[in-house]
Amino acid sequence: FSCVFQAILIFCWVYVRKYQSRRESEVISTITAIFALAVALISSALLPVDIFLVSYMKNQNGTFKDWADANVSRQIEDTVLYGYYTLYSIILFCVFLWIPFVYFYYEEKEEDDGNTCSQVKTALRYTLGFITICAVLLLIGAFVPLDIPNKKNSTEWEKVKLLFEEFGSSHGLTALSFSISSLTVIGMLAAITYTAYGMSALPLNLIKGTTSAAYERLENTEDIEEVEQHLLRIKSKCRDGRPLSSRDRRALQQLEERLRTLRRRERHLESIEKSWWTKFCEAIRPLKIVWGVFFIIVALLFTVSLFLSNLDKALHSAGFDSGFIILGTNLTNPLNMLLPVLQTVFPLDYILITTIVMYFIFTSMAGIRNMGIWFFWIRLYKIRRGKTRPQALLFLCMILLLIVLHTSYMIYSLAPQYVMYGSQKYLVQLFLFVLCKSILFVFLLDQCIVTRTYLFLHKFWFFSAAYYFGNWAFIAVFLIGLIVSCCKGKKSVIEGEVDDDDSDMSDDELSAYY
Repeated sequence: FSCVFQAILIFCWVYVRKYQSRRESEVISTITAIFALAVALISSALLPVDIFLVSYMKNQNGTFKDWADANVSRQIEDTVLYGYYTLYSIILFCVFLWIPFVYFYYEEKEEDDGNTCSQVKTALRYTLGFITICAVLLLIGAFVPLDIPNKKNSTEWEKVKLLFEEFGSSHGLTALSFSISSLTVIGMLAAITYTAYGMSALPLNLIKGTTSAAYERLENTEDIEEVEQHLLRIKSKCRDGRPLSSRDRRALQQLEERLRTLRRRERHLESIEKSWWTKFCEAIRPLKIVWGVFFIIVALLFTVSLFLSNLDKALHSAGFDSGFIILGTNLTNPLNMLLPVLQTVFPLDYILITTIVMYFIFTSMAGIRNMGIWFFWIRLYKIRRGKTRPQALLFLCMILLLIVLHTSYMIYSLAPQYVMYGSQKYLVQLFLFVLCKSILFVFLLDQCIVTRTYLFLHKFWFFSAAYYFGNWAFIAVFLIGLIVSCCKGKKSVIEGEVDDDDSDMSDDELSAYY
């Protein structure tokens, strides 16, 4: 675990340093971003560990191992559960206290270069609002009723209540569960916005590649010549001393700004054309195409699996009042079929589930990087290599924290049986044994151990209902993003690196990347 932890920290450090602005970098914001990103990645690693532990306690013939008696298994379950609570408490601390405070501190620092004490007080005043929201969520979670009026046919709901009772016997903290579930819903919205788009944009960008730096530089030179000719024509109007009209002055100003942008593009393109990194990327172009095809196949596999899982819930669940929880698999999806097959060769199934988790994280990063950070229709920040402001990095890490919270439910939607029981088997008559399946849930309470992930996800039925509808929205956004990405042409080799609002000082950082 220490090696994994060190690898995560190294990755977070490299990732943050790659995108943060060298001119605006701050020590506290850098440490906060690295820590928040590391917490997100470590939290995502809990799911494979949880599945492995419940599976490891049983033999292949369905019997519990000698050391896995009732007390030991309960201790293992509690240890995993406390691990979730510890990391989730850290996430609450980051989302509601640490990240908002650091963000508002640097916002005040940009507006007022006065004394530090005043900036800290102002940041604390704004952060108090986030702390209040956290306190309200904890209070609601502590007193929210879980009992729902039963329908006439309450068979499914009675089984669901067993889930809640079993979770309560594991010392579940409902207040923390409610707060985390509330953040998970926000993470669901972020996943719909960024992850769904990233799953289509990332592979297609790898397949298409970028335009040639030499070709773009030639086009840029032609644009510079054209703008310079326009400038000369406008300036020629005032050679005899006549003043320019207001229309000509506005056009002159716009053309001068356009010329500055084109010249910055020229410097960037020249640096890229000469860089060793560009030559290396051209050499591995076939490998990028292979990875792009692989990623698009994986994305389509996920989408089909998610669609079949949601369709199964729509047709066979107990309905909205139970959170669309389904205790049997009626429509098998490809991923739910693949994982039990891989269970026969240790540890292929754990490698796959870990790969899926990391795939969601990296596609989320790609989606945020391509789209930038938006608040409804307002673009707040851009994520650009070597030019990302400290506030944007904090936003990026907060969004990733929220998306990671939702990742566990996404994995459950893709492979419900596997996430619930792992590779456990249970004994039946005449020493036969089969894979644990939720359709026999009442019988399996004593035969198989349910993962803490599953029980945590289904603490509140109304959040499960929100996740169900969120999955449909995720599928729709992915398909729309896939169509848009297919219709778009190749990206510029300096996509997002040069904008009209950049200063000429930003070109001083070219040598660090090209």
